[in-house]
Amino acid sequence: MRSVVSCDTDFGVCAHCYGRDLARGHLINKGEAIGVIAAQSIGEPGTQLTMRTFHIGGAASRAAAESSIQVKNKGSIKLSNAKSVVNSSGKLVISSRNTELKLIDEFGRTKESYKVPYGAVMAKGDGEQVAGGETVANWDPHTMPVITEVSGFIRFTDMIDGQTITRQTDELTGLSSLVVLDSAERTAGGKDLRPALKIVDAQGNDVLIPGTDMPAQYFLPGKAIVQLEDGVQISSGDTLARIPQESGGTKDITGGLPRVADLFEARRPKEPAILAEISGIISFGKETKGKRRLVITPVDGSEPYEEMIPKWRQLNVFEGERVERGDVVSDGPEAPHDILRLRGVHAVTRYIVNEVQDVYRLQGVKINDKHIEVIVRQMLRKATIESAGSSDFLEGEQVEYSRVKIANRELEANGKVGATFSRDLLGITKASLATESFISAASFQETTRVLTEAAVAGKRDELRGLKENVIVGRLIPAGTGYAYHQDRMRRRAAGELPAAPQVSVEEGVCQPAELLNAGLGGSDND
Repeated sequence: MRSVVSCDTDFGVCAHCYGRDLARGHLINKGEAIGVIAAQSIGEPGTQLTMRTFHIGGAASRAAAESSIQVKNKGSIKLSNAKSVVNSSGKLVISSRNTELKLIDEFGRTKESYKVPYGAVMAKGDGEQVAGGETVANWDPHTMPVITEVSGFIRFTDMIDGQTITRQTDELTGLSSLVVLDSAERTAGGKDLRPALKIVDAQGNDVLIPGTDMPAQYFLPGKAIVQLEDGVQISSGDTLARIPQESGGTKDITGGLPRVADLFEARRPKEPAILAEISGIISFGKETKGKRRLVITPVDGSEPYEEMIPKWRQLNVFEGERVERGDVVSDGPEAPHDILRLRGVHAVTRYIVNEVQDVYRLQGVKINDKHIEVIVRQMLRKATIESAGSSDFLEGEQVEYSRVKIANRELEANGKVGATFSRDLLGITKASLATESFISAASFQETTRVLTEAAVAGKRDELRGLKENVIVGRLIPAGTGYAYHQDRMRRRAAGELPAAPQVSVEEGVCQPAELLNAGLGGSDND
């Protein structure tokens, strides 16, 4: 799909990727300064945004937590990144972490988009038609279920009453349930035990998880609630245990202009979400005093990844579960740099566009996505070289993305190995200072430093942008007539057009209109 961010043009954006000129209603003209239009479109409604910080959370918002997805329009459901199992009631249960539900109208356009949490029970399946106002998915917002992907019989492992588990009876219903004790609450004998639910067949043999050679064994974290007894029969899609989710306390939500500034400056949030660095199976290694060791072991047997996570962080994953690269391991505000590194350019663009749009939407302002995408394209202008190949770049060097692309194209055309690189996300201030043009950077901030570095490095400015051309007093390389006039100059230099007639001052004063139109007729008017 064409978009401003994914456009392959080396300098600027092609008209087809930008699309419609929203002021005039037709395809954008060649030479239009879309960066200026984008800045004005984002900046003008920015004058109406509030500067306030809102406090949300606490007990009131816990009761109002989302527990279902209700679609607003009619259409068909499309599930992406979905892994699911069918439970004993014949309903679809989601068993993947980053499932997205889209509502597609009859023309194939996406009308609505929702995140479906792990353990949600779908009322409608993939591809089914729904009416407006219909509920398509339900889940319990206060607990996270442990869903089994296989059928069989439950076998308790290391679940010893008084050491690793305790039995609690609900006074209202009279139902008893087992609660797994936290490692801090256990006796000395239960410290090294790891309570788990194993699934076996009728003969007592281990049942394997489909697609792997691992036995279906579900390790239970502290505080997990089990409402099954040892030896009972279960079928795939059933809930084995429930893990209570901590209610989020009072947290500040930065709204309005400061939030937009945070997004465009690509600031890292205070306690960001922890994402899985690689795909693989989750396990927990030796704990230290305040941290637990998360280990992700790839299925292909390559090097496992280890990370130390503070114990107060609530984890969304449990031992033996399979995660994909970029899945959320512990909740929190997502850091755009992590999204770019683990999920790619498309995902980080979508994240920034949606977050900025949320701020403006709250104030009732409509902005087209392409304006925000123009800014994101500039934020993604740099790349870090990972291996130089046959190029002149140095490993670890940060260079302009367009330069790497051009160099790689030339190398591959000559049958050589191009450089490999990873895209970088810079905040708008940093991106402005890290531009190729030192004149443009000097006009913005830290003038002395920029000019000193440029002089020491013997830099050369190609005068490609608007600012540097304004500063040196040249015509700016933009405007809808620019390409046409540039083409005329090129053709005149090549001798395809007659040279402009030489005119005296007297003639110019007498007949200005004729002279201005001279040479614009005939073959010249294309």
